[in-house]
Amino acid sequence: MQLNKVKGIKRFGQSIWLDFFDRKIMNNGELQRLIDEDGLSGITSNPSIFEKAVSSSADYDEDIRKLASEQKSNEEIFFGFALKDIKRAADMLKPVFEASKGDDGFVSLEVSPHLANDTNGTITQAAELWKAADRQNVMIKIPGTKEGLPAICKCISEGININITLLFGLHRYQEVIEAYIAGLEIRVKDNQPIDHITSVASFFLSRVDVLIDPVLEEKGLGHVRGEVAIALAKKAYQLYKEAFESERFKTLEKKGAKPQKLLWASTGTKNPAYSDVKYVEALIGRNTINTLPLETINAFRDHGHAKNSLEENLNNATAVLQQLKDNGINMEEVSQRLEEEGIGKFNTAYASLLKAIDNKKEKTLV
Repeated sequence: MQLNKVKGIKRFGQSIWLDFFDRKIMNNGELQRLIDEDGLSGITSNPSIFEKAVSSSADYDEDIRKLASEQKSNEEIFFGFALKDIKRAADMLKPVFEASKGDDGFVSLEVSPHLANDTNGTITQAAELWKAADRQNVMIKIPGTKEGLPAICKCISEGININITLLFGLHRYQEVIEAYIAGLEIRVKDNQPIDHITSVASFFLSRVDVLIDPVLEEKGLGHVRGEVAIALAKKAYQLYKEAFESERFKTLEKKGAKPQKLLWASTGTKNPAYSDVKYVEALIGRNTINTLPLETINAFRDHGHAKNSLEENLNNATAVLQQLKDNGINMEEVSQRLEEEGIGKFNTAYASLLKAIDNKKEKTLV
């Protein structure tokens, strides 16, 4: 029997997670099939994903009716049914979590995007969601904003699994690594265990190329179109190796600390001129995760090619980024713009989600 191509990625030390989530795929057996046949080993969710799920189905109507009758706010209603789904999915992935000795098998739930620039609010809600989820294989997602950094450090020091989202630049990624390691060090200083804490840093890809490609054309750099996001990812992986092979981290590793894995996000190809498995094939490597939309999983299963590619052509990645710098393109400014746009998109989706709940509430309470 031919090896499933998606499952084959695992041979190279990379986990495949699903960048999609709703109740339907649990009810109809699709999620379990992905776990069994494709080797799927994690799930990420965000406000956009839940907004589509609520708006396009009646799957959540009964929960909305019940929670609304308890005088819950729209946000409380959302987290009420979202936590119900997250816990169920975490239980479905528990065998993966146990087989990997706590290294894989996670489901992520994001704090409200309204808190992206609110350190204390993020810390409070992350702790509440972590306690309510009550699963070791859940991660709470926190945006990697300037205000998110101290929240990440604090939550790690409190023993909460954190998925840092909306990372677009190398400088911010280094700050995220520092927040994670500092959080572990605080915990060690307080004589608290660190061997159960898991964190991932979600580096977004396709959005980078969507924004930068037109700029490259204007600057006469059309020959590197579609290469910038992958170049950034390859450089990020080198930073990951530097940090987690350092003497500083080895001290923590002796106490059971786990490296904070890089997770490739926004990996569905948005430009039809590019391969639909572009952001999968180029970035397969050890101790990484790629979270994929269903369409990309299906595409890779059909015609993807898995090989250990993440550390190939590192000189080319360096050259691409140097060409940008030489032509006056400041990638830190680009990453800041993408971060702000990302937060804006999640806030818009979140507002639509709360509105959809409101609409459903009105119908179910009639």
